Amino acid sequence: MKDTFKHKGMRQQLVDTVAKKGIKDEAVLKAIGKIPRHLFMDSGFIDHAYVDKAFPIGADQTISQPFTVAYQTELLNIKSGDKVLEIGTGSGYQCAVLIELGAKVYSIERQQELFKKTSKFLPKIGYRAKKLIFGDGYKGLPEEAPFDGIIVTAGAPFVPKPLLSQLAIGGRLVIPVGQDVQVMTLFIRKGPKDFEKHEYDKFRFVPLLEDKN
Repeated sequence: MKDTFKHKGMRQQLVDTVAKKGIKDEAVLKAIGKIPRHLFMDSGFIDHAYVDKAFPIGADQTISQPFTVAYQTELLNIKSGDKVLEIGTGSGYQCAVLIELGAKVYSIERQQELFKKTSKFLPKIGYRAKKLIFGDGYKGLPEEAPFDGIIVTAGAPFVPKPLLSQLAIGGRLVIPVGQDVQVMTLFIRKGPKDFEKHEYDKFRFVPLLEDKN
């Protein structure tokens, strides 16, 4: 569980790469530069940790590409103290970025193997979510709603209605929508029934699956 000067240097290069690709939010870049991404991967893959690409982490899931994490986080526009729901805890890397930005994070994971691993691992390296939940992300987390932000870290064939209904007024939902290729989509809740929709770049995510495994 070491984080060396070499790792820090590699992270700085990663920050430069992500910035060159268009990420401008200083707080997001700072979080990418601070979080030891290599600890989220098996130690044998240390060389891959600071390359800007996704990587398999087991249970048919991946640790997201740093650029994608930064992109989604920037769209969320987090302020310290915001209550954020994350659908798809995965390795916990995106969750750590949100916590680093001062969000109170509630995160749902449907793969039991990943859930067990990540819920032990995150506090160990100093990242404490408000709640880590083993469950079905399609349903959201009605008992903790409303949320200032909701982030979905898997490709959704459609936008789950419960997620829209659990947004606070002014809240933002960032979700990749589509089958094989997803369009990064932002919904901003303007009123009880009024949502503003923005579509951005195309991405490829692992699919968002219903029910837990």
